[in-house]
Amino acid sequence: MSVTVSDATQASLGQQAFSRPPGTPRLPRIARGEGVWLIDTDGNRYLDASSGPVASNLGHGHPRIIAAIEAQARQAVFAYPSQFESAANIEFAERLARLAGPGFDRAFVVSGGSEAIETVVKFARQHAVVTGQASRWKVISRQPGYHGNTLGALALSGDDHAHAMFGPMLRSVPRVPAPMGYRLPPNHTMESHARSCAAALEEAIEREGPETVLAFIMEPVGGLATGALVAPDSYYGLVREICSRHGVLLIFDEVMSGAGRTGRFLAADHWPEARPDLVVLAKGLSAGYAPLGAALAPAAMVDTVARSGGFMHGFTYNAHVMNCAVGAAVLREVEEADLVGNAARMGALLRNRLDGIAAHSPLIGDVRGKGLLLATELVADKETKRGIPLERVAPERVKALGMKHGLALYCRRTNGGRYGEWLMISPPLTVTEAEVDVLCRRLAAVLDEYAAELRTDGVIA
Repeated sequence: MSVTVSDATQASLGQQAFSRPPGTPRLPRIARGEGVWLIDTDGNRYLDASSGPVASNLGHGHPRIIAAIEAQARQAVFAYPSQFESAANIEFAERLARLAGPGFDRAFVVSGGSEAIETVVKFARQHAVVTGQASRWKVISRQPGYHGNTLGALALSGDDHAHAMFGPMLRSVPRVPAPMGYRLPPNHTMESHARSCAAALEEAIEREGPETVLAFIMEPVGGLATGALVAPDSYYGLVREICSRHGVLLIFDEVMSGAGRTGRFLAADHWPEARPDLVVLAKGLSAGYAPLGAALAPAAMVDTVARSGGFMHGFTYNAHVMNCAVGAAVLREVEEADLVGNAARMGALLRNRLDGIAAHSPLIGDVRGKGLLLATELVADKETKRGIPLERVAPERVKALGMKHGLALYCRRTNGGRYGEWLMISPPLTVTEAEVDVLCRRLAAVLDEYAAELRTDGVIA
């Protein structure tokens, strides 16, 4: 399939919009969405191979979610939570706590992932202070890692490229290496490297002074920084044991991996021996139908903070009535349609298909992830793992070819390409076997076309 975009669709952006770099191709204009499909104003159809930025877990135009939005809009759209409680917020929080499981009894509801990260870190700090641990304030994170784009969340993110721009505005935090599994250090296996990364966490805690370390934050399955990175199972247990031994809170950033995406409601559920203390969710929590995020905590911790005078934190739109109604409707659908189970089943099928594409494509060096949170790493040489020259800006070219072939792809490079370039393959949790087949046929065509370009230019053999 090849799609074209008309001059009408390419009408100039309004002067009020922030402009993209000069020379950037115009984007198609969205008209509507139907399930896993996005349709532009020229009638071209694009299979949403990445759920946008791994957010549209229920696909597009879902009738039950739209009905919930309409019903809530007729009742109340906004009521400030310090003045009113709402049935929508109560239902959403109760459903979320039940699905998240023991230890995650309370939810602070916000408007997205970055807000949720800020919330969980401030909550952890306040809990430490009111329990006589005021010396604990340092949060250790991973390099590379991603936790959001507000200044506080960006400070926690291990991204040298972003820090080169905004670093003077950020408070530096200690970082430890993430257990990257594709490009390993010399003389390491995945297992030994993961163990060395866990050891580096303990070394960092001891170096900083255990009495000063508040928390360690990590993505159990990688997102924007590492492209669906999954560590060996032993890593998670080691991290949990180290944090527990030093009284350090373990925070899982499940903005991308949570809400059923990996074939469990929480990615943490894959490693029950490594249960975190606090969890952050967003993106798929509302399936893209409303801005929504949440920080989950045990009732005992929340009650302790409440008795001290309450959590010193809030936003105008936290516990927003409409957003909570959307979240409750999404969670109802996740349960009733067994979308967590479908993510596991279709994820296994998709992984098998991607492994097949990698076997014949010279450009795919690695396939990784869990459930329907998968990624394929782009390389110029599979034997040496050499990347495509950065000046080719491979992610953008693959994305453009994807649109040409009717495939909406989410492609990234991290730290300016230092940790590789990859495609996130993460369709909605509603995806069917037939749609997986269409996705993979189109992806193979995209990669074949790009490989032909690179051969012509002498970039690959």
